[in-house]
Amino acid sequence: MKQKLLSVLSLVLFSQAFAQSDKFYATTDSENAKELKARFPQEIEIVGVSGNQSAIFLTKNAAEFLHHNVVTHGPGYVYKSSKEEALSAINKTKKSNKVLAFTIDQNAAVASAIAKVSADNIKAHIQVLENYGTRHHTTAKAQTAVQDLKTKWQNLITASGRTDVSVRIENHVGTPMPSLVFTINGTTAPTDFIIVGAHMDSITNNTNNAPGADDDASGIATISEMIRVLLNINYKPAKTVEFMAFAAEEIGLVGSSEIAQDYALANKNVVSFVQFDMTNYKGSTKDVYLTTDPYNSNDLNLFLIELMEHYNKTGSHVFTYGNTICNYGCSDHYSWAENGYEAAFPFEASFTQYNPNIHTTSDKLSNMGNSATHAAKFAKLGLEFILETAKGSILATSETANTSSVEIYVKDKNLNYKLGKESIENLTIIDTSGRQLLETQSILPFGKIDLNKLNNGFYLAVFKTKSGKVITKKFILE
Repeated sequence: MKQKLLSVLSLVLFSQAFAQSDKFYATTDSENAKELKARFPQEIEIVGVSGNQSAIFLTKNAAEFLHHNVVTHGPGYVYKSSKEEALSAINKTKKSNKVLAFTIDQNAAVASAIAKVSADNIKAHIQVLENYGTRHHTTAKAQTAVQDLKTKWQNLITASGRTDVSVRIENHVGTPMPSLVFTINGTTAPTDFIIVGAHMDSITNNTNNAPGADDDASGIATISEMIRVLLNINYKPAKTVEFMAFAAEEIGLVGSSEIAQDYALANKNVVSFVQFDMTNYKGSTKDVYLTTDPYNSNDLNLFLIELMEHYNKTGSHVFTYGNTICNYGCSDHYSWAENGYEAAFPFEASFTQYNPNIHTTSDKLSNMGNSATHAAKFAKLGLEFILETAKGSILATSETANTSSVEIYVKDKNLNYKLGKESIENLTIIDTSGRQLLETQSILPFGKIDLNKLNNGFYLAVFKTKSGKVITKKFILE
């Protein structure tokens, strides 16, 4: 009872402080800052500029306009607790894209996992989260929703009998709403982290009526189903795997920003981060859209493409992919990219066709067809990502994929290849945004492909065999 009273008191004190302080510091895209300054000259101050980023001091009114009008998704700004923090953020030296040493060799584990994904489970969980009525970060219901999710995740751990799995609350400075972190300890590389996230809060113009079924109950339900499946198959990762349910994404990525900064200050080796923010509205012809903003990891995007080419091109788990542009600070993956980590954000649709009901009282499951078949595809992609990056073991021994039947190397702007015993039907070259740039139908046992028309960067060579198997090979053109 004492803990509950303290929680309520902290919520009241934060709400009073938030109401009294109309202005706050943030960072945003410099073009956004200029547009806001022209529209609200008395409500925003640009306190620093570095490249295409600006540190700003703005009113809640200007921030609300930015949230709903200037950008396509997310707050469009990142909340900062002080002027110094905002200036430091825009002057950070960002790490360049790493070459991620990921391989695909967990066929049996992935097949077992994705076969267990239940769209009905995801649908039921979306409805539960919608039924809170609001998960706005300043409300008591938001705190209750997080505590209830902690109980749900803890019950999954208890049922599994595992002692290497845990769930913890992360409290914040910038919001009374806590975040939640679920951890499966790595067996051989516990200091390497593979992280996926979604956000728990919701928002509309009416604090007390923000159902947030797609944004982002769908993401929370998606990662919860991933957790259930991994425990069901008794997955023991080599690297540490974490699932994060972030607080206060809608007001400037508050929860994820604090956690990502803490991880960076502690020098934690986050190998890669993937965000699931809105997964259940199929507004476009393709299924999964990879965001290609400059701060996203090209190599991580390419690996997600490689996974989909390998596991979702044919068979009973088929789905398609495309690319789209997000914006500055459009979801929690930006917090990790800002701190130098490799981050990606697969999205439910093109940003010109995503769910029109988000941030309104109509963001309900009933307006998504009362189904979660679309979100189930993201759960499968998330499981593929975790199993192939964190590696490890399940109850059955993983089968090693035969990727040695094709050898490639790049020299003098040519892709040199040598085939094994497989008969190859065609070869396709794909870039980090998923565009198919070159396709060759007649493949000799060995030869080379002219790459002079391609720019330097990361690419994927996709060999399709006559038996229907897909073999993928990543290469870099320099």
